[in-house]
Amino acid sequence: MYWLAEVCVKRPVFALMLIMALVVSGLVAFPELGVDRFPNIDMPSIYVRTNYPGAASQEVESEVSAVIEDAVATVAGIDELRSISRDGRSFVIITFNLNRNVDAATQDVRDAVSGVMNLLPPNIDPPVVQKRDLESSPIMTLAVSGPRTPRELYLFADRYVKNVIESSPGVGEVLIAGAADRAVKVDIDAARLAAYQMSILQVRDALVRQNTEVPGGRLDQGFRERSLRTMGRVANADEFPDLVVETVNGTPVRLADLGTVIDDTKEVRTIARLNQKPAVVLQIQKQSGENTVAVVENIKKMLPRSQELLPDDVTVSIVQDQSRYIVTALHELEQHLVSGSILACITVLIFMRSWRSTVIASVAIPASIISTFAFMKLFGFTLNNVTMLALVLMVGVVIDDAIVVLENVFHCIEEKGMTPREAAVIGTKEIGLAVLATTISLVIVFLPVSFLSSVTGRLLFQFGLTATVAILVSMLVSFTLTPMMCSKLLRPETPSPDGPGSRSGFYHIVETAYMRILKLSLRFRWLVLAVSVLVILSNYPLYQMVKQDYIPLNVDESEFEVRLEARQGATLQSMNQVIDRAETELINTKGVETLLLTVGSGGFGDVNRADIFVRLVDSEKRTFSFGRFFSGLLHGDLHAAFEGNFTQREKMAEVRNKLKTIPDMRISVRNLTSLRQGAPVDIDFSITGPDIDGLLAFSDKLREKVKAIPGIVDVYSTLQIDNPELLARIDRERAAALGIDVQEIADTLRVAVGGDDRVSRYRDQSVDDAYDVELRLVGLDRGDIQSISQLYVRTNPQGGDTAASSTSSSNTLARIDNVVNFEFNTAASRIDRLNRQRMIAVRANLASGYALGDGIAAMNAAAKEIGIPVGYNTLVLGGGRELERTLGDFGWTMVLSFIFMYIVLAAQFENLVHPLVILLSLPLAVPFGLLSLHWGGETLNLYSALGILVLFGVVKKAAILQIDHTNALQLQGFPRYQAILQANRDRLRPILMTTLSFVAGLIPLLIATGPGAEERRSIAVLAVGGQTLSLLLTLLAIPVLYTFFDDLSAFFTRSKTVTEENTDLEPAVKNAHAKSQQNLVR
Repeated sequence: MYWLAEVCVKRPVFALMLIMALVVSGLVAFPELGVDRFPNIDMPSIYVRTNYPGAASQEVESEVSAVIEDAVATVAGIDELRSISRDGRSFVIITFNLNRNVDAATQDVRDAVSGVMNLLPPNIDPPVVQKRDLESSPIMTLAVSGPRTPRELYLFADRYVKNVIESSPGVGEVLIAGAADRAVKVDIDAARLAAYQMSILQVRDALVRQNTEVPGGRLDQGFRERSLRTMGRVANADEFPDLVVETVNGTPVRLADLGTVIDDTKEVRTIARLNQKPAVVLQIQKQSGENTVAVVENIKKMLPRSQELLPDDVTVSIVQDQSRYIVTALHELEQHLVSGSILACITVLIFMRSWRSTVIASVAIPASIISTFAFMKLFGFTLNNVTMLALVLMVGVVIDDAIVVLENVFHCIEEKGMTPREAAVIGTKEIGLAVLATTISLVIVFLPVSFLSSVTGRLLFQFGLTATVAILVSMLVSFTLTPMMCSKLLRPETPSPDGPGSRSGFYHIVETAYMRILKLSLRFRWLVLAVSVLVILSNYPLYQMVKQDYIPLNVDESEFEVRLEARQGATLQSMNQVIDRAETELINTKGVETLLLTVGSGGFGDVNRADIFVRLVDSEKRTFSFGRFFSGLLHGDLHAAFEGNFTQREKMAEVRNKLKTIPDMRISVRNLTSLRQGAPVDIDFSITGPDIDGLLAFSDKLREKVKAIPGIVDVYSTLQIDNPELLARIDRERAAALGIDVQEIADTLRVAVGGDDRVSRYRDQSVDDAYDVELRLVGLDRGDIQSISQLYVRTNPQGGDTAASSTSSSNTLARIDNVVNFEFNTAASRIDRLNRQRMIAVRANLASGYALGDGIAAMNAAAKEIGIPVGYNTLVLGGGRELERTLGDFGWTMVLSFIFMYIVLAAQFENLVHPLVILLSLPLAVPFGLLSLHWGGETLNLYSALGILVLFGVVKKAAILQIDHTNALQLQGFPRYQAILQANRDRLRPILMTTLSFVAGLIPLLIATGPGAEERRSIAVLAVGGQTLSLLLTLLAIPVLYTFFDDLSAFFTRSKTVTEENTDLEPAVKNAHAKSQQNLVR
């Protein structure tokens, strides 16, 4: 690479155009880069939903969930197989490895499910396979409002909004809450049905027979054919009451005689309210693995089309939008990028005292960062938290190579009297090996992450590759553009007998103090060695002391979710009373701006569960910022920036405490699920075992014990025997004697109580659409055992045609209470399975100030204290499992980084010992980073782990500069002691410049208060604290350690002599040697 500097000095236009080509490519690529919060790290998730009307959770588990699990278990690439069996519904969730293509996996799952359709019960709805996360938060919520009835608003929402946006790329599912679809409701009165001694199944059969349209074939009329159609459908909803169900004693019995027929809506089992006002809302889920911002943007493009289709007095508006926070947070990062660059440039100006030198060094920042955009586009990366963080962190790194080259060229001009052109070539060549070594070893830090396959590995991969490209481009700039600009912009100087001017003033004081301390350190080198060993050994206790998280939990998105869950069996009416109270508490909470409540609209559709989306006042208006401070200063109010401030976590704790007063209600307050693995909770602690009773007993003990652990809140277990049931026990002997089939009894009860929500279809020609005809007992009768008991069942259903049933007789119908006894019972409301074993999960959230690692450790300790039964296993799922994987993966990454860095450095220096001295700077710096996290109240998480990688790369740069120059001076004939002093004196300025420019580039991250600041602060605290606090120790310890390792090397090998070839120095270098000795004496 050294020859490149000489070429670029001779051909300046070539150097300019070379870098310009990369910059232009980056400028073209930047607008085309996608935007998202994180890289595509969603575990490809597919779920299979199956409805089994009337079946209890145990039946659903054995007849549906287990069958589908067995079928899909052989699909390649499965990471986790879960199922949830509830009354009437089965959910099988298949999570695949990150590298599995989700579309191919979806097709494989569909094929597997279709292969076992014949093994599933005959009366189930066909399984639905979708590629989305079952329990993820909606990425967008729309409200349809206007002065219309709920039925009309539902129609508009379904036809003109849902149908339009469902075709948008990436949309997984659109759910409508707050209203129900239109339907013709046939409500039968149990008393009237009993009076006519008729079965409700006769009513169902009549509706099917009397409202049908069947093709009759074709008429052959010689030269043409004519289709025959039997026009048997009811043309108008008003005609349904006149349909004849049966003829009893010659008198027709019509639907109107048995109950009521209303053109209304389906049974409403959902509530939606926006700021306590009824609303019809559409909740949009994205497909698994899709880009949130891209999906939302595509939906927004389609909304004008929906608005055009809607009547003038009906509007569609956006209530919740996850992309809003993402875009704002990335905009903050862009500002940090610019402000960090400016601060880094100011640092160079302070040290070099020359605007020309500042311009030369500063060009490296935009050239490297902008060029990186082109490679990001090439690799398919997006602008996300991880890649943008990499660029912000690289601001202080990419300028390093240019600073080191510039400083050495400046050193050649100022202290050796070379011309700028000569200094640009010789100065770059002198420092070239060190720059190459630092750059390649910095790249090597990120190489091992390419071997990781976990979520953390993918995150680190995008971070590492983005940082690597920026670093490599910066090296190219330092070997091309920097020497060329030095030769053109720097002015020749005559060496001053009083020493170089740039080293005078305050810097001279710093340099003098450092040299004195260094001499003392070399004199008492055993003491420095002991301190270094103690610092290295402190890594373990400090690691244990720092709290550990998967991702920071104190994120302030200005929005969160509240989940209220009543006991099983709660009705919509009772839930309505509870949520009224909850809404009042929330709306009266200071700082709450928007409330969106939905009941019965989640993945499971339970009416006993309510989800409340809470939007707070924007963080810019309630957190301290310099913008607010200066604004208040202009208005004469110094306290404006400090008044009324609060964080999201504080408000979540306040909401939790307020809602705790609601009796018999399970409360969960959580962040939105933007980066979540598994269930939407902080801690997901699962127990698997063979016996459900044993699982229940153990989970109950664990749940009660965990509730007493400080910092763990919202504790619940997934299995509760609390689902109220009414069991219909059949007297088989009597039923057989009367000729009544069990299936007949079951169908009668299902239609009467549960209802048949699609017994037939009604087509309304006026709106050109078809609607369901529903049949069930009237609401009062469905809740009354006495009314159900007087239902009639057919004793000979196979013969129940019109001819056989034209007269009513006691031997064709029998009351259901003749063969059925009713009794009350409670059963499991849901049954979970994990990897085809029964599982119970004890789940919880964490209070503010507590870390995930502590919570998991406490739960593991509680489980061991209770005593895990033989044959039972515990497993941490979700974010906890990813935390464990992250720590394991990160440990291997560190080991591999050390190995690869040693290989590169040994090859560069042609020495097996000196690389060890350089690598020892890493464990010397990490304790200070961990200490900074502890003092700053931050946790060791995914972000701060990235900070350790960056810290590795930056810290060892100083060691390389020190060791490389010391070796060079010894080759020139300096004694070791003088070589160490001279080398560290020469390299002090570039080390301080690179360190402080790196720190300056991170200051915006350190003091930021905007969206996403909490996530990114931990990486800045670790990198800045570790680099700053360890600087003096590494500046002193590395020279001392060099002497020990040099002694060790001399002990095992012969002393090296300087050959004539090495002493035959060029004239300019000889003069530099003499000058250096004079400076050292001075």
